[in-house]
Amino acid sequence: MASNLLLGLDIGTSWVKVVLAENRGGRPALRLIFKQPSLGLRRGAIVDLREASQVVGRALFEVKKLYKSALKNIYVSIGSTQVKAQSSRGIVAVSRADNEIYQDDIDRAIRASQAVNLVANRTIIHNVTREFIIDGIGDVIDPLGLSGSRLEVVSLIIDAFSPHIKNLTRVIELSGGRLAGMFFGPIVASRAVLSKKQKDLGVALIDIGAGTTGLSVYEENKLIGVAKFPFGAGNVSNDLAIALKIPVSAAEDLKLDVGCAVAREISSKELVDLRKFSPEVKGTPQRRYIAEIIEIRLAEIFEFVNNELKTLGKAGQLAGGAVLVGGGAKMPGITDLAMQKLKLSSQIGSPLREEWVIESPKLSESFEDPEFAGALGLALGGSDEERWKPAVPSSGFKLRNLLRYFNP
Repeated sequence: MASNLLLGLDIGTSWVKVVLAENRGGRPALRLIFKQPSLGLRRGAIVDLREASQVVGRALFEVKKLYKSALKNIYVSIGSTQVKAQSSRGIVAVSRADNEIYQDDIDRAIRASQAVNLVANRTIIHNVTREFIIDGIGDVIDPLGLSGSRLEVVSLIIDAFSPHIKNLTRVIELSGGRLAGMFFGPIVASRAVLSKKQKDLGVALIDIGAGTTGLSVYEENKLIGVAKFPFGAGNVSNDLAIALKIPVSAAEDLKLDVGCAVAREISSKELVDLRKFSPEVKGTPQRRYIAEIIEIRLAEIFEFVNNELKTLGKAGQLAGGAVLVGGGAKMPGITDLAMQKLKLSSQIGSPLREEWVIESPKLSESFEDPEFAGALGLALGGSDEERWKPAVPSSGFKLRNLLRYFNP
């Protein structure tokens, strides 16, 4: 039986983001949203079970004060870089003599598409249906009730490193919660931010977190590729800390306060007093020098993104452009740099409000923050799994979450 409450838990390298949603007539009503500092993760993967459990436990304790039952229905994102995707096909003969396609034919085709070769310690987390093909005719969205003798499905199979899945599950259990489902981070971020029109045109969603950068690419309303890269906005802070010889925490503040992703936009005459960010440090470096450090690292990230787009044959070929989310998307000038490096129109992505019931002006402020795209997407993905709204999700493709109620 579907629950009326669910919790989206985005456990990142630097922050844990929490979104609590309640079923309101088939639409998720936002009840709670906040973030807390994270520990025990490196590049999106849990490396210290005790620290991660304590952090998640504190977040769940805050939820428990108001909505205890929500802890029994938690959806989390897997954000490690050891996630891979491959295209697969499943082909079956339609079983009935009248050639009408029933649900069991669809299910058999989808199961057939999951028969891929996986190395040891890999687990399939998603089977994303791109299209169905009936007797050689493709671009069928839903074959149920149609006629044909042969049914094919083209899927994107996404698998992850099994120990990372088990560690994430264990952290939820040790924190007093119950895992309901798991999603790959870039997919749920796109669920919250991208419109159907953008996915039709062709779009790349780039989720820049602290330790990783995620990518999901769509065209003709189909997910055509996903990727995770082992660096993010935290690497920018580390670079600044090393170059300026200041603490990483001060470098983080400096980055957001005076940083810019495009160095040429900054005057070489502007100086920055480092004592404003770290009282024990002396120095007044050029603001342009700071911007140059930032630009070099971000340009490297976009180079990896562009190489992945080249692999997909979509470099510079997406009419919907690039949409940037995550904490790293808050860097001033980052859309200009993305446009320059990717040869695509670029914009900051904000979570869409249309599917939500939002009754508090304070809670609505989170929809202006690209950092909450993943957490809000988890709640939407969870509402799809719970079938709060019977209609096909607006994401435009069928995402089968194979780790729902996963028990390692």
